[in-house]
Formats: sequence, structure tokens, C-alpha cells
Amino acid sequence: MSPLGLEQGVVRLVEYDPQWADLFEGESARIARRVSPLILAIHHIGSTAVPGLPAKPVLDMLATYEDPGLRWQYITALTTAGFVYRGEQGIVGRDFFRRGDPRSYHLHVALTGSDFSREHLAFRDLLRADSSLRDAYGALKRQLAARYPDDRPAYIEAKGPFIQEALRRSPG
Repeated sequence: MSPLGLEQGVVRLVEYDPQWADLFEGESARIARRVSPLILAIHHIGSTAVPGLPAKPVLDMLATYEDPGLRWQYITALTTAGFVYRGEQGIVGRDFFRRGDPRSYHLHVALTGSDFSREHLAFRDLLRADSSLRDAYGALKRQLAARYPDDRPAYIEAKGPFIQEALRRSPG
């Protein structure tokens, strides 16, 4: 049984699974093969990328690219690779895709160096480097999942202040 998969509209957390790193490696290699000769830098982001952190059982990835003129070529290639394109979904400059039924992979695509990509990589790195920050974030996620079990937008929005404060206090 796959350690990934989340039903639509549900907020469900599971304990960290070391298989997630291997699943990321396999999926990122699959994506790179399928979009070739286009080049994407693919990063494991989100809670599944942080050992010890509870997460929704959906693997989040960030793919960055250099040339904004190739955006639609990337969208087409990723759709051909089996991802469902969901548009920007309210985040200008970020294209969102998902794959799996129930969904198992989220792929965020943005320009290299964009605010979106910098913030997601920085937050992941902060959580990996600081176990007390990771644990505080994990406790918040559990509390919010209990409060909003069927309201993903509220759950996501309620995490925002914690994330922004962590990034603001970050030395980088």
C-alpha cells in the first residue's frame, strides 16, 4: 500500500515516513525524463520533506525553471507526464499541478529565484535545521487539523502567520 494519498477536502496528518524521500527521488527522476529536453530543478518541499514532522500524505515538490518564455512548454510537458494542471490558484507566478487518485503528488512550478520558490525552500530549510521550530510547527499543524478536519483552506490559512513569522526571524 502506498504511503501517499489524500481525499479531496480532507485535512489528515500522518507521522513522518522515511519512504517519502525515496518516493520524491523516484518521482523527480520520472518528471525529469518526461519533460526532457526541458530542464527543471526539482526540490522536495512541504512537510514530507522534513524528517520528524507530521504531514498530509501528499508529496509536495517545487520545480523551478529559468526562462519565463518557456512556461507553457513546461505546462504542456507536465500535463503529458500525467499531472493535472490547476492554474495559479490565487498565487501569481506559481503554476500548480497534482497527480494521483486520491491525490498523492502536488507539484508547484515557478521561476528560479521567485518569491514563491525562495520562501518555500527557506521554510523547509529552517524546519530541517531547527528541531524546536519543527516541533512547534508540528504541534500547530495537529491542533489546526483537529479544528479544521474538513476545511483545507482554513487549515492552510491558519498556518500562514507561523510560517511568515519564522521566515521574518530567519537570518537568511
